[in-house]
Amino acid sequence: MGIQPLLRGVRLGFIVLILAMDGLTNPAAAQAPPPFGLVVHGGAGTIRKSDLTPEQEQAYRDKLTEALQAGYAVLSRGGTSLDAVVATLNVLEDSPLFNAGKGAVFTHEGTVELDASIMDGQTRAAGAIAGVKHVRNPINLARMVMEQSPHVMMAGAGAEAFAVEKGMEMVENAYFYTERRRRQLEQAKARESSMGAALPEGVSEELSPGAYKFGTVGAVALDQAGNLAAGTSTGGMTNKRFGRIGDSPIIGAGTYADNATCAVSATGHGEYFIRGVVAHDIAAMMAYGGKSLQEAARTVIMEKLTAMGGTGGVIAMDREGHVA
Repeated sequence: MGIQPLLRGVRLGFIVLILAMDGLTNPAAAQAPPPFGLVVHGGAGTIRKSDLTPEQEQAYRDKLTEALQAGYAVLSRGGTSLDAVVATLNVLEDSPLFNAGKGAVFTHEGTVELDASIMDGQTRAAGAIAGVKHVRNPINLARMVMEQSPHVMMAGAGAEAFAVEKGMEMVENAYFYTERRRRQLEQAKARESSMGAALPEGVSEELSPGAYKFGTVGAVALDQAGNLAAGTSTGGMTNKRFGRIGDSPIIGAGTYADNATCAVSATGHGEYFIRGVVAHDIAAMMAYGGKSLQEAARTVIMEKLTAMGGTGGVIAMDREGHVA
């Protein structure tokens, strides 16, 4: 069964999402493969059709499809959910279209600082990195932290020293620069200056009306062995200061995976996702409250997060391949 018939849409809006599944259409059929699947997001926000030319919209769709195909190829040949998540996110990190890797947003100082995390649902092992400036593919370093160190999270220069020690590809910070992101920084600084004060906590051009909101990237996967994994990668918020870190590299906030419940990758206003421990809360509502994946995700995002004043979304998958 090819991947193209299994694509279930790309939404240009609150969350960019593509889904590929296999083994679920007729699981009782003779010799049907075990269910496996992959979901990818490219960020949260309100994207108006008027803000995108047909060529720009197609570019996003094409790159998300390419990422999906890369991860799906891993799963279809019996590869692990971890490998599929990394393969998917590498495509998006190497693209200037998204707020991760090559296309990441600028800090107030005019540099790029990157965060990422990954989690294995089978073992609940996890790895995360924050505030790195020279790692081409942050999700790869997050996995390296998980698999080749006794730690869960590393940050800044220390994380980069670990990357160099392990032979990871390093790049100049200028590698991540794009003119579009530079203009967004200038707009954010102009807006900040016109207000006569710093923007309110967590507010940036990336979350303001009219700006392109494709940003943080994430993926969740279920492999043929029945194991879940989740990963998230981001450049954070435009004009961020003081080494600000959002939810993306925080296990339980922006990323979580447990075979007993689900795999989750989040995107949105990170401060609220941290305070609400959103990714883990979805899994906890399933484990302790007996809720379905859809019920748990909807309750956490549409009720709890909203009540706190936060905005954003999640993609999530359980071991049966159900998706929210």
